[in-house]
Order: sequence, then C-alpha cells, then structure tokens
Amino acid sequence: MAEVKKVVLAYSGGLDTSIIIPWLKENYNNPEIIAVSGNVGQADELEGLEEKALKTGASKLYVEDLVDEMVDGVIIPSMMMGAKYEEYLLGTAFARPVIAKRLVEIAKAEGADAICHGCTGKGNDQVRFELAIKRFAPEIKIIAPWREWSIKGRDEEIDYAEAHHVPLKISRETNYSKDKNLWHLSHEGLDLEDPTNEPQYDKPGFLEMGVSPTQAPDQASYVTLEFEKGWPVAIDGEKMKASAIIARLNELGGANGIGLLDIVENRLVGMKDRGVYETPGGTILYRAHEVLEMITIDKDTKHMKTKLAVDFADLVYNGKWFTPLREALTAFAVETQKTVTGTVKLKLYKGNIITASVSSPCTLYSEQLVTFEESDYNQADATGFINLWGLPDTVLALRDQNKLN
Repeated sequence: MAEVKKVVLAYSGGLDTSIIIPWLKENYNNPEIIAVSGNVGQADELEGLEEKALKTGASKLYVEDLVDEMVDGVIIPSMMMGAKYEEYLLGTAFARPVIAKRLVEIAKAEGADAICHGCTGKGNDQVRFELAIKRFAPEIKIIAPWREWSIKGRDEEIDYAEAHHVPLKISRETNYSKDKNLWHLSHEGLDLEDPTNEPQYDKPGFLEMGVSPTQAPDQASYVTLEFEKGWPVAIDGEKMKASAIIARLNELGGANGIGLLDIVENRLVGMKDRGVYETPGGTILYRAHEVLEMITIDKDTKHMKTKLAVDFADLVYNGKWFTPLREALTAFAVETQKTVTGTVKLKLYKGNIITASVSSPCTLYSEQLVTFEESDYNQADATGFINLWGLPDTVLALRDQNKLN
C-alpha cells in the first residue's frame, strides 16, 4: 500500500465513492487522489461534485463529457443489434466501457499508480470496470475497497460518512442504490430486495425520469422517428444527433409512463438480483427500430440477428465490450442496417407503445402480393411447394405404414 502514491478514483459523488476518498487516505498511506466523473447524462447529479470531492480529500476532479461517445459508440450499435439482457436494456452496462477507458487515459496522463472504483464484490460493474482497465492498462493496480474494507453494508457506510463529516444527499430511508445516465435510472436495495414488495411507483420522489402509468395523461401522445441505415436521425421532422433524440424521447416517454421494468435478473457472479429500471426514451427508440426492421430486413437475416442479439447482450452485460467478438458482432449488426431507412410513428399512452405507422423506401412489404384481393400471385403454386416441403413427412408416414418400396 505504501507504494501507491497517486490514485485515480471513479467518482460519482454517491455514497460509495464519497467515503472511499477518506478511506483511501487512511488505508493507503495518504496517497494523492484524483477524482474522475464521467458525464454520461446524469444531469443534476454532477452539481457540486468538485466542491465535495476537494472537501473530502481529492486533489482535483475531472468531469469528462462522455455522452456522445456512449451513445454513438455503444448504445446505437447495441440498438442496431437489438441487444437486451433478460428484457433489461443494459443502461448501466452501456456507460461502463467509456468511463473505464477514460479512467485509464487519465491515469496514464497523471502517472497514477492505481485506479480505484466503488463497485461491490457482489455486482457486475466490478467486472465491467476491471476488464476494460486490464484491456488498456494491464500493468496498473486496481483497488476495490468493497473487497477490502470491513464495512458490511450501506448503513455502516452512512456511519462512516457521518464520522468523517462526508456530506450526503441521501438518508437511511431513501438509501436506494441508484445508477443514472442519459439512457436509464436503476433502483436497487431497501424494500426492493424483497420481490414480494411492489415498487412504490406513485410515491413522490421514487421515479425520477417520469411518472407511473396511472399518473400519465388520459390523452395519447404521438412521436415520429426517422432512421437512416439503422441510425436515428430525426424526431418529429427535426434533425438532431442521437443523444438529443434520446433526451427528447425521455421527456415524451417519461410523461406517458413509458419504460418501467421490474425484473429479477441473473447477475454475472451467479446470484439473482431484483432491480427496477426507468428507460423511457430507450424503450421507445428500441421499439421504433424493431418496427422499421419488420419491413426492411429479410427473414433469414432478422432471425439470425435475433439469435445473435442474445450473445451480444451477454457480452455487454458481462463487461466484454472491448473484445474481438463484440467488434465482429457489431460489424454484423451494421451490415444488416443498410436498408433500415424509413419513418416510424408511435402512439404513447399510459405506459404503452402502440405502432401507428411505418414506411420505408427500402421496404420488403408488398401490398400487391399479400392482398386478399386479386393479385399476380398464383395461389396454385403453393400446391407443389407444400408437396416438396412436406416430402420428408410423407416419407415418414409411408415408412410407418410399411408402404415404402
């Protein structure tokens, strides 16, 4: 520990990382601590961070704007693949690669001996951070206080914070474990640890990105999204970058109770964990993209992409973003998007997303072919097709009847 003179700390200003600064000072021979906060769209959570970091012992605070890097480099490629982990839209996992990569860059620039994070030894984020760090700086020491200190839980963390005069924005009653970025907000802990407890969606202050469906307006809202080669380029006719589209969708989706998810997911370390997620804009964006793919991607490609989406989501969830396989799957996803250009109109109503219309210059849908009215399609052709398609079944039946020659 005495060899660690300078530490780069992944700093959110939350409970865990707030007490890590004095803990590092006490237990690592008073090293210099450089706090790094990745701005991934958590908005007001960044307010007052510098004052707090310096007051509790950090020598400086970097606040790095990583929003567009996260959206353009991680979120949109994942959306193109349709990646979901057990219905979870990967909000926390999306942010970790870009944050971890920047931690390494700053650690190298500052000549730091170690990188420290506040992830628990039970969770997925420890793996996500550390695999990325090992990918870019395998030689650097990683400090994970939750795997070292004697603190047993969040109540003891609050005790430690109070004893060391570390200011907190939470109380013991509102002490949910949360992670927020442009894409989502997660809630874990407290009453949510018991799956028999219904989330308090209607309790003031519980939801932060929107309202519950019961509190959403009685009148539906409509939103129109345009895509070019799978990339979102406009909302309601207004061209803007992808991160701005997500921000606008967050407002619309949040106001209409869209994007709430309550699941017990399978963590990488082997345990099941209950989480409640708010992903209003992301849920709308994924749905619009899926609707457009329905008419623009052929059957075989779509079915293969659906299968590979599970593998892709596993890689993202399990911290393997910076791997050859993930890069190869991303290349596949991008290749499938060449014809995913068009417009989707959705109706938002009390937590529901209803398809209103979809159109594309690259559509594979032919009304003339599928119509119930007269068309050029020769229905008699189906006879020969069925005979050939069903030939194996016919042969099996003949064998069972002892009628094969």
